[in-house]
Amino acid sequence: MEALEIEKGKSHIIVEIIQYIPNAVLSKTIIKKTTGNITASSFDAGEELAEKTSPFDNYIQIIDGTAEIIFNKIKHKLTLGQGIIIPAHARHRFNANVQFKMISTIIKSGYED
Repeated sequence: MEALEIEKGKSHIIVEIIQYIPNAVLSKTIIKKTTGNITASSFDAGEELAEKTSPFDNYIQIIDGTAEIIFNKIKHKLTLGQGIIIPAHARHRFNANVQFKMISTIIKSGYED
């Protein structure tokens, strides 16, 4: 994963900050802080990420294409502009039946409430 954040104070077109790479999943950090992070990711068709869990809620928004996200044993098909919250501790994975790009937002504070 690329370590540098995108430039602050400069506008950008979100779907253009990350490209598709053949046979790959690519991620780019938008903001990374101890309290949470925002990441853009691109998935080439046929790619997937192994099932995992996170101790934090994760908000996913699709910015290009269509994604298949599976959590709590339910398949969710999200298209351009749609979003979903993957609950903390839910086993989840992503499948790219077609290319897609997404924004992932994780907020790590507030769980002590």
